[in-house]
Amino acid sequence: MVSHVRYGRDKTVLYSLSTFVLFCEILQSSFLDYEEYIAFVLRRSSSKCLGVVIRKSSVWNQDKTIKSPFKDVEIPNCTLYDYVWQNLDRWPERTLAVCSTTGRGYTYEQAFKLSNTFAANLRKKFSVRDGDAIAVMLPNVPDYPIVSLGILEAGGVITSINPIYTAHEVQRQLVLSDAKIVVTLPETVNVIREALAIAKKQLPIITVRTNGNPAPEGTVLFNELSEDLSVDKSCLKEVRRSANDICLLPYSSGTTGLPKGVELSHRNIVANCEQINEPLIKCDNETTPTHQDRVMVVLPFFHIYAATVLMFHKISLGIKLVTLDKFQPETFFDAMVKYKTNVLFVAPPLVLLMGSHPAATEKSLQHLEVLVNGAAPLSGSDVDRFFGRAKRKLDFRQGYGLTETSPTVAITQKGWDKNYSSTGPPIPNTHLRIIDPNTFENLGPNQTGEILIKGPQVMRGYRNNPEANNEAFTADGWFRTGDLAVVDEDGVVTIADRLKELIKVKGFQVPPAELEAVLREHPSINDAAVVGVPHPVNGEVPKAFVVLKEGHNKVSKEISEFVKERVAPYKRVNDIVFLDSIPKSASGKILRKELKQKYC
Repeated sequence: MVSHVRYGRDKTVLYSLSTFVLFCEILQSSFLDYEEYIAFVLRRSSSKCLGVVIRKSSVWNQDKTIKSPFKDVEIPNCTLYDYVWQNLDRWPERTLAVCSTTGRGYTYEQAFKLSNTFAANLRKKFSVRDGDAIAVMLPNVPDYPIVSLGILEAGGVITSINPIYTAHEVQRQLVLSDAKIVVTLPETVNVIREALAIAKKQLPIITVRTNGNPAPEGTVLFNELSEDLSVDKSCLKEVRRSANDICLLPYSSGTTGLPKGVELSHRNIVANCEQINEPLIKCDNETTPTHQDRVMVVLPFFHIYAATVLMFHKISLGIKLVTLDKFQPETFFDAMVKYKTNVLFVAPPLVLLMGSHPAATEKSLQHLEVLVNGAAPLSGSDVDRFFGRAKRKLDFRQGYGLTETSPTVAITQKGWDKNYSSTGPPIPNTHLRIIDPNTFENLGPNQTGEILIKGPQVMRGYRNNPEANNEAFTADGWFRTGDLAVVDEDGVVTIADRLKELIKVKGFQVPPAELEAVLREHPSINDAAVVGVPHPVNGEVPKAFVVLKEGHNKVSKEISEFVKERVAPYKRVNDIVFLDSIPKSASGKILRKELKQKYC
């Protein structure tokens, strides 16, 4: 077969028909056209001998909007529950999820039956109705997918809560989401009860028991609901949920401010699962009678990254999820070997750990084939240090997304070059704009501006928050990310910075406004501001600036302890600066940039 490339007078690329056929077989018609893909490959090739100018890719439209270089995918018109279980008959006896430390787990068939029974009991015993929100406050245990899928089958909406949240944080989400039930561990029941007391609410509590300890009094055991053989499942025929109905309600700070409920529909999540099935960016191998990928779930299920990309998407493909409820380096590396983990999704702190920890060795990483980083970008040197520990190069990918986009927007594809700071082109069905934040004019290739997104994975909006929706969406429906980015001629995205003021600690979002509100509750503090400052391990950490009330003493430790009691560990403030006043604009907005320039 001929596979040569030649060049026209205008230095565009010409190909033989046989080359088209070759690429058709390899790519399964993934790209919009073969000429575009070959030009893309040549531009990304590390070879320096071509010596030609390749014309600009057609991913840039005349109006300076950017389309995905991949063909659009067809999005199934179904609920997420139906999508996840559509191929159950192909792998019923395969393991769906297993605990990395205890070995406790479920097969696909067991998980399906248990979630089905749990769903029926939610309708029968708790009177759950279509659209009711159910709060799930669990660590990464093998029961998490069963709980989640049971809620969806019952017609409910999952609102996930970080299991290390304090009662103050929990009560806010319970109130905002109007949750009807809480699912948690016996160990965190007291936190839930304290949160309910603060919120002046009474809700049923379902506990997932992971050991032999008895359930706290007044709670209902999950296994009693999921293993109840007597429940009448005919009630599930009453469920009426469509692809456009909300299925997930995570809370995110969006571009600014306090956490907001992100309304994600069944179609949003199903679309994102189908988008990342594109052959050139797919990170998984097909489940067959002789092979099943093993994915270590280190990222928390309560976060949209793990919920969509690791839980729902991987279950739809028959993959084994190895859950890690508490992260300890030695336990993690031992489990990598024991379960022969070959696919791993991470945030930057874990890559940094794997590039430096003594337990990160050629042996402990021997089965790993694909490593996908998200939440924040990594540098090439960070990746190279990890490769040094593994004693080989792996298929390393970097992705970009947000809670509001279900989450994936862009990801590097197989065989990517050494520019590890980039996050690849937009995934199928996705359009981007890079705008000047001041003029809103579209910018061109290699210009830095705010990235805007359109696609089927973009949320319906923030729950009961028209003001936030007006800020997040343009009049013609583009979602404003608040992130600064550069997009090159091929549509490859590189995140440059954040317009929004969120602080990212170990990949977790910390909204300054939330910490400022907590600080202002302290009896000695009159005003407060918080910014993020670089940290060698955590990425960023919060730094607080406070103005004391007249006559009060400067006691940093006492203020830090006050905040510690009210927020999750990654939100704690240990660096406090005392000021006479907080710099603000004429409209009263805190000038965080000025604080950073002067004190950081």
